[in-house]
Amino acid sequence: MTTALRPAANWLEALPTDRLMAEMSLWSADLGHLAADLQRIEPYTDIFHIDVADGHFSPAFLFFPDLTAKLRAMTAKPFHVHLMVADAVLLDQIVQFAEAGADLISVHAENANAAQALAAIRAAGLKAGLVLQLHTPVAAAEKHIDNIDMLTLLGTRIGVKGQGLDPTAEPRLREARALVAAKSNGRRIVVAADGGIREHTVPGLRAAGAETIVMGSLAFGAADLGSRIAWVHGMAGA
Repeated sequence: MTTALRPAANWLEALPTDRLMAEMSLWSADLGHLAADLQRIEPYTDIFHIDVADGHFSPAFLFFPDLTAKLRAMTAKPFHVHLMVADAVLLDQIVQFAEAGADLISVHAENANAAQALAAIRAAGLKAGLVLQLHTPVAAAEKHIDNIDMLTLLGTRIGVKGQGLDPTAEPRLREARALVAAKSNGRRIVVAADGGIREHTVPGLRAAGAETIVMGSLAFGAADLGSRIAWVHGMAGA
């Protein structure tokens, strides 16, 4: 039986506030040597990002609970599970990924049962997040703001790799930061950018308010990973 490693209970509150964070998307890892690639990238990681897609809500088919549980035994870094799944299976997926070792589970504002899902995540003792697709107004997050710990804005179409950053991404981040500042009552809610993360887009996303970026090929494909992450950490404050 493997022993799960976990971050400290206050891991989210303890995340850095003085630099841009690197949230590593395991979708971009070498999937044929996933354990080795996780261990290679782990020293540079603030949060591991695990995309889950059902082929319905999102066109992709991605990660599953048993694999997440195996990876959980290899690192104490936080696991952020991003559920891109249909309403009918959302609550069951929350239970399964909570048991597999997620520390934060994010659901989509576009899920009709998003409020119920956020309550279920909190009831499981986990941090809860909300994700907005490009077509969803940032204001849609306001009704959930008291029940989330992270707000992620997609900068590209859901579930498709290699797209360019949408021109609305930066203004939407600025709106999200303003919403969090106005409505969080001083409680930490991390604002994240996911999609279109490229060397030429990161400075603008950081300036617009991103506290963490979901890194795919920009990290996993870097010729010098240490230098790349040092560059990310050196981004001027949002």
